[in-house]
Amino acid sequence: MKAMTRKIISMIAALTLLSALLLATAGCTPAKPEDKATTGQETKTVTPTKAVEPAAPEDDGLKPEPGAKLKVWDSEGNEGDWLKKVIKDFTQLYGVEVTYEPVTHTDSPTKLKTDGPAGLGADVFSAPHDKVGDMVASGLIYPNDVLSPDEFLDAAVQGTSYNGVWYGYPDAIETYALFYNKDLIAEPPKTFDELIEFSKNFTDVSKNQYGFMMEVANFYYIYSFIGGYGGYVFGNNGTDKSDIGLNSPGAVEGMKFHQKLKEILPLNTADINYDIKNALFNEGKLALNIDGPWAVQGHKEAGVNFGVAPLPLLPNGKHPTSFSGIRAFYVNSYTKYPNAAKLLAKYLTSSELLADRFESTSQIPPRKDLLQSPSIKNDPISAAFLEQAQYAQAMPNIPEMASVWVPMATALEENWNNGGDPKVILDSAVKSIEEALALQGN
Repeated sequence: MKAMTRKIISMIAALTLLSALLLATAGCTPAKPEDKATTGQETKTVTPTKAVEPAAPEDDGLKPEPGAKLKVWDSEGNEGDWLKKVIKDFTQLYGVEVTYEPVTHTDSPTKLKTDGPAGLGADVFSAPHDKVGDMVASGLIYPNDVLSPDEFLDAAVQGTSYNGVWYGYPDAIETYALFYNKDLIAEPPKTFDELIEFSKNFTDVSKNQYGFMMEVANFYYIYSFIGGYGGYVFGNNGTDKSDIGLNSPGAVEGMKFHQKLKEILPLNTADINYDIKNALFNEGKLALNIDGPWAVQGHKEAGVNFGVAPLPLLPNGKHPTSFSGIRAFYVNSYTKYPNAAKLLAKYLTSSELLADRFESTSQIPPRKDLLQSPSIKNDPISAAFLEQAQYAQAMPNIPEMASVWVPMATALEENWNNGGDPKVILDSAVKSIEEALALQGN
């Protein structure tokens, strides 16, 4: 699958024009870095690993229907190559024929709206977690009643649940972390206080040299400060649209910290976009950069001597709560063989299979029992992202999230470029969100 467009600024513009339509179509969010990381396009082509010996997950009495035949959808590339390998093992174990059909995981929810009722859809398919609300509202997916949520990271369960019901079978989690140039800073800072002190001494605007950068007007990244200080988007783990927490005391403190960072990054938002900061990092003129796994391959190809670390602790001693994106399998509610389909989804997300999937795709498995997996622990880049993922919060998957991006982008630009009272700025943003929801009948 071709790499998705990753320009947040262009997506913000698109949302400005289409926010009403986006909400009406339930749950479509901008093409954030979350979407690109879960495509797997940040990884290099990986030679398929030696096939694992097929082993059935622990028997819970779930048996496939007689004569069951299944179809599974997932993206082409490393993901599809892995699936084609392991579904043969599933057939050997359970006697159920499985056919793989390449459908991009971001396209599958839309395709299922027509193919599902027509009996043409996949029995099991991959999709990003921000489509769950729409899929549930459309009656497209069965709940996940065969796995234990305790086996998965909290963010993975939260992100693939809706109205308190778990639907997804999580297979990958992504979030952002701190990239550091080892030739410019020997060890990554453990706290933002350390990061600020380093940057004060390192930054020289006249030489186009900076200690630290991030996309300061991109809510996807700045939420890590807001959440880290106790703010939130929607209440009840992102599901209560009537409780907007973006002007709460915690959110205000997060925005105060956002303002403070301009002391070490004295540029306006127009001069700090994704391409600018990545170019500076590749040229050895930027020491510290907040970014996601989609950036790894580009920095490797540029020959940068870099490492990745979890986000530094905030001045309040808390971990920044980065947004996470969850990729998962789902069971089509129109399947003729629900038992066989659930059995396949369970098999694909077992500990053994997700460990093997990591070897083939480099996508981080969200199972707790794989946190200490040698293949992940021995990969310092993956280990850093996985550690940060433990502090992450799943991006809300309710349709109303579409009305948040534009007002918050405006608020962040104002807060950074002009300063002022963050409470006043956030009150204005929340008012805009509430007005947008009212227009949509919410």
